[in-house]
Amino acid sequence: MNKLSRTCRKLLRNPVAFTQSAGHIRLRPYQSPVVQAIVDSVRNRRGLSFVVIFSRQSGKNETQLALYIYLLTLFQRIGGEIIHVEPTFKPQTQIAMDRLNHRLAANVLTTGHWKKTHGYVYSIGLAHLVHLSGDKASNVVGQTAGLLLSVNEAQDISISKFDKEFNPMAASTNATRVFWGTEWTSDTLLAREEDAARQLQIKDGIQRVFFVTAEDVSKFLPEYGKFVDNEIRLRGREHPLVKTQYFNERIDVQASMFPSARIMLMHGKHKRQDQPEPGQMIAFLIDVAGQDETVLDPNQLDNPARDFTSMKIVAIDPCTIPEFNLPTYRVLNRLSWHGEKHTTLHAQIRALAETWNPRTIVIDATGVGEGLWSLLDLSLPGKCRPVKFSANEKSSIGYQFISIVETGRYKEYSPMDNTFILQCQKSRSEVHPGPLKTLSWGVPANLRDQTGQFIHDDDLVSSALCAILDREQWGIHQETIEIEGFDPIKIDKNF
Repeated sequence: MNKLSRTCRKLLRNPVAFTQSAGHIRLRPYQSPVVQAIVDSVRNRRGLSFVVIFSRQSGKNETQLALYIYLLTLFQRIGGEIIHVEPTFKPQTQIAMDRLNHRLAANVLTTGHWKKTHGYVYSIGLAHLVHLSGDKASNVVGQTAGLLLSVNEAQDISISKFDKEFNPMAASTNATRVFWGTEWTSDTLLAREEDAARQLQIKDGIQRVFFVTAEDVSKFLPEYGKFVDNEIRLRGREHPLVKTQYFNERIDVQASMFPSARIMLMHGKHKRQDQPEPGQMIAFLIDVAGQDETVLDPNQLDNPARDFTSMKIVAIDPCTIPEFNLPTYRVLNRLSWHGEKHTTLHAQIRALAETWNPRTIVIDATGVGEGLWSLLDLSLPGKCRPVKFSANEKSSIGYQFISIVETGRYKEYSPMDNTFILQCQKSRSEVHPGPLKTLSWGVPANLRDQTGQFIHDDDLVSSALCAILDREQWGIHQETIEIEGFDPIKIDKNF
């Protein structure tokens, strides 16, 4: 036996030592127990199911790589299969394979000893790691997880897809299963497996759930703590993405978009204005009647009674959060029109523009709104920012508006308008399953108040359009405020 083989055999006695010596991956204290527990279950054929919930970007993928390379090396003579599942092939499975390529090449004990076949199977000797996509359309029948079934981002994998096609892969061998991810809603595969694992570990005392939050990671990586603090300043601690991705707190699938605490954050101290004050930078936010933005087909409106056009006049106070160059939006006035022709609306909004001199006009240009936008764009060239509502665009606006509210950057005038408060109280949000985490929101269809009148969400939607303003870069130069660009901020970036 040559020197390298003796070294390899010695290191294989301890997966953490193997990883750190051969692969140059320094596992942190919260990563090592995960690898050791899973390896113990695999080596001793215990068939346990583990759930690993790490805050975003805290080393989950590095932990997986350390585990996989160790198992491939350990079982290279005996043989066995590891099945690794990602929610999608592009880009998630491809990214996972790229990471593995890099680590196998960097590991002194695997360099030159591994091979890739069929485009998605990695082998060392008789041990194989198979990458599969958990997309609903993928064809994965026929694979067997002899050693390990590992499901990454399990919160984004369909429960029915897993139960029908992936779970049976571990049946004949009673293979160990691992579910990795970050918290999302209580109806996900990850949440189901976490709840089951917690019940089992209460019964037998064997740790099956490894739960690491941003606070845990920050103890070992101070820079990570600074990053998360910035995310909280940017989005707010109660933002759905902050709660789930960094603090592992579940959110409801369907919930009130504006609970009382969030509504309180919108209360301002300034009074309503009928005309601008010197030095104010003004924007118009217009939600146009006639199109329900939650539906892509205009012939299938959720609530045909929504026929108000609502406009908010807001003052933009730049650099409220200087490090992000983000402003505060103060509502100065609101107007609404019921059943007015768009030619009439155009004339009135144009007259208001002469009084207020808005720097920009954000307008719903979906469906019939396109006509009003076209008129305004001709009469007020260079000022209009059209918004074409789709499921993804409305989701993006909703998430960003929550960020704006949670960071105290949206303020209504005092006293706060009762109609707006009612719309906020009655609004609901729903998170749709899948990697995109699409958010639909608004007042439910055909909801009425105590007098029997329909409750609209036009006022709420016009307010949320300040999320479009947040996509611009606002700066001050030589005592004048200019728009420096119009580059969107990406909301699903750690997805």
